[in-house]
Amino acid sequence: MAKLTSGIFGPISGKVGGLVGASWKNIPYIRSKPQKTTKPPTVAQIANREKFRFLNELLVPFYPFLTVGFKNMARGKTEINVAFTQNFNGSIIGTYPDLSVDYAKLSLSKGTLTPLISVEATLIGANLIKATWEPNNQGVFDDQIMLVVFSPELKIADGFVGGVKRRDKECTFRFNPKLIGKSLETYITIVALNGARVGNTQYLGRINP
Repeated sequence: MAKLTSGIFGPISGKVGGLVGASWKNIPYIRSKPQKTTKPPTVAQIANREKFRFLNELLVPFYPFLTVGFKNMARGKTEINVAFTQNFNGSIIGTYPDLSVDYAKLSLSKGTLTPLISVEATLIGANLIKATWEPNNQGVFDDQIMLVVFSPELKIADGFVGGVKRRDKECTFRFNPKLIGKSLETYITIVALNGARVGNTQYLGRINP
């Protein structure tokens, strides 16, 4: 049964015939009631569903970083939904059942801040990574660094946001010991001090143990 939460002109909560009233982030909306079907899915539908599932499982470990990297684009939707849209036709390659990831195209952020120059990452200890970059006169020197490492084998992402600034020209990060001895995909992003703006993701390559 539906409810009118704020009088006859207020938002609807519940079912009204073929419509469903609900809210998300305090935004009321109405959607169609899902229709049941006994018709088997087509090969194309199955392939599309599997691609959705594949990408969703890929992005889950990155969630803490996606909330930062796509905060500026999450208007009326979640950061993870924005990340899904940004990566669906870019970072996933192949066709079901042979899906794979182009890690060089994986996007953890998108924005207009000036990227770092000549940035590189190297492994300097069993679980210690070092990133360096050149100073530049563009952007704000108080911009923060977001560094992310990811193990495709273990499906574990680790990293940090803030604490290191653009002007520092280098940083080190001691990552999760579970990732020792694993190949790591590495990424870096520039983030404004207040978190309102970001730069595009910069892929630093795969670091092998």
